[in-house]
Amino acid sequence: MAEHAEHPAYPVGLRLTGRRVVVLGGGQVAQRRLPALIAAGADIVLVSPDATPSVEAMAEAGEIRWERRPYAEGDLSDAWYALIATPDAEANECASAEAERSRTWCVRSDDASAATAWTPATGRSEGVTVAVLTGRDPRRSAAVRDAIVEGLRDGTLAAPHHRTRTPGVALVGGGPGDPDLITVRGRRLLAEADVVIADRLGPRDLLDELPPHVEVIDAAKIPYGRYMAQEAINNALIEHAKAGKAVVRLKGGDPFVFGRGMEEAQALAEAGIPCTVVPGISSSISVPGAVGIPVTHRGVAHEFTVISGHVAPDDERSLVDWASVARLRGTLVVLMGVDKIGAIAQTLIAHGKSPETPVALVQEGTTAAQRRVDATLATVAETVRTEDVRPPAVIVIGEVVTVGPQGARRDA
Repeated sequence: MAEHAEHPAYPVGLRLTGRRVVVLGGGQVAQRRLPALIAAGADIVLVSPDATPSVEAMAEAGEIRWERRPYAEGDLSDAWYALIATPDAEANECASAEAERSRTWCVRSDDASAATAWTPATGRSEGVTVAVLTGRDPRRSAAVRDAIVEGLRDGTLAAPHHRTRTPGVALVGGGPGDPDLITVRGRRLLAEADVVIADRLGPRDLLDELPPHVEVIDAAKIPYGRYMAQEAINNALIEHAKAGKAVVRLKGGDPFVFGRGMEEAQALAEAGIPCTVVPGISSSISVPGAVGIPVTHRGVAHEFTVISGHVAPDDERSLVDWASVARLRGTLVVLMGVDKIGAIAQTLIAHGKSPETPVALVQEGTTAAQRRVDATLATVAETVRTEDVRPPAVIVIGEVVTVGPQGARRDA
């Protein structure tokens, strides 16, 4: 085979659906390569006396056919593509020669220079397959591939769609505040948006990355007129989507965790607007985690309950059974409850919760302004006042507050 520097490999995408592919050897190389061949729909025959547990599981699931024996002359008959990856150098040479005679494209894991095909470093993102070849430097190929795929996923490598896009709305959970904690899909949809309607608690730093043509609307500043706030937001989503725009509704945390995401999804469905929901990392678990508090811990808490504290326990609008909540032995996480925490603490104590139950308040969790303030149920109301704790803050109630790298209790 001519040197790569003189004649680079010719890149091509093989369509292997239903076509015979032979893999010789059931070791780690086969384990890495088989999933992509299975995904391509190839008719795969594995020839090997043994295999790794993962490869064996593929055979047991019927994804490949496994002939438990060494290579024999004729195994590559009628094969469109072959992967030679056995530990037997002589068998590899014989199989490679057979592939050459039968004009079967052949990859050699032991000797790239003797192969008639090279496997590129591949990655996929939203229907795009990236394949990178850098001759005989697989680590560089993988690094280039990773950089391209990551750019496509997070929107930093923009590739405009030239086919007509279907207008619609994506309800994107932006996570707890740190812009790095939005999902890959959420960031990509932001990069493709024409209009972004953002919540105050969404990751604001992401908005600075948007192209100049993107219209950014602060949901808190939508003129409500005779409408209720949520109805006005629903109408804005529908109006921009009907104008043919790709709209992202950027919400803090997860759209369906006290985020009114379903109300928006229902309004869009009634208006006939396509809606995509992109889950986000909820502040109820991520913010405690950011300050070293696990919401569950072996021997301490086997469950956690997330409660909205936007209405007081004695408010007739409250849907929380506080008597039952007080009897729970696990962790309580209260969102939107800073101004009601005194009443919440009193109610929990009245229903049997120990006044000495540890409490942690985490303000502006995962952001540069993050801070943690500790108290107990008996002292939390006064602590909030003296420490000037303000929303947004996540409140964690339970023994897990004392579990952590700073001093804490570790139960077996």
